[in-house]
Parts: sequence; C-alpha cells; structure tokens
Amino acid sequence: MNAVRRKKLMWVFFTLAGAAIAVVLVIYAIGQQTDYYFDPTAIAQGEAPQDKRIRAGGMVVAGSVQRSADNPLNVEFAITDFKSTVPVTYQGILPDLFAENSGVVATGKMQGKTFVAGEVLAKHDENYMPPEVAKSLKENNRQSAPSSEQYNPAEKVHQSETLVQ
Repeated sequence: MNAVRRKKLMWVFFTLAGAAIAVVLVIYAIGQQTDYYFDPTAIAQGEAPQDKRIRAGGMVVAGSVQRSADNPLNVEFAITDFKSTVPVTYQGILPDLFAENSGVVATGKMQGKTFVAGEVLAKHDENYMPPEVAKSLKENNRQSAPSSEQYNPAEKVHQSETLVQ
C-alpha cells in the first residue's frame, strides 16, 4: 500500500472513530436527562427505582397537605391514582394552581416509601390534566376520570367554519 492511500485510509478511520464517539456521547447525555414516569400504583408496588430521578403524577389527596410549623416551605402531601397513595415531601414554593383534588406531576427521587420532589407542576386550568395522569386514571377504571376531550389538545378550526353567511 502506498503512502497516499495509507494516509487517506487513516483519515477515514479517524473520522469514523470520531463520529462513533460523538454518537455514544450523545446517547449517554440523552439517557442521563430522561425522566421515567411512574403512577402511584407502580411506586407502591416497588417498580420505581430508589435514588434515581423519576416523575410521579396523580391527584393530590384531600386533607393531606401539611406545612412544617418551623419552615412553611417544607410541605408534605400525598398523591393518588385512586388505587394507591404515595406520600410526597417538597421543599420550596408550590405553584399557585396547586390544590387538593387536583392533578400534579412531580420530579424527584424515591427515598424509602416517600417520594422527595424537587419540582412540582400543577394543572393550568380546570379542564387540563397531565396526559400521564389522565392515562393512569383511565387504566385504573376510575369512573370520575376526565373524558378524553378534557385533556386532548383542541382541534384546529378551519377557515370555512369561521365564515358567517
């Protein structure tokens, strides 16, 4: 093999090796940012990993919200999918729309039987429910689960429908 061909072959080899390393790094970074969703039943059954960041969602149990007497930013509440209930602790300011009997999705880690939330997201209006929570409630055959119209995005209005004749 002559020197020119060897040099071209080495460039191809290093380019392919660099591209492979870049792909591996991108896949690793995406895997580190992925949060898996677990409903309270899956958490209660022990399916959620310990000390790994996950998302948990459900309805806030009525009467379960308790604030610490010495620090009002420490909040304890429970979430349910109407089949199982999981205690949640959170330190911080809750969203304005956070309320009992409303849907929430929290990001955090399981520590023992308690979910320690680092972020809590609440529904944004009376008809919205996070898709994961709605699906979980629907799968658990909850009779008062919201209909699909309540959590599906609105359909686009066609221009011909908006014309008044």
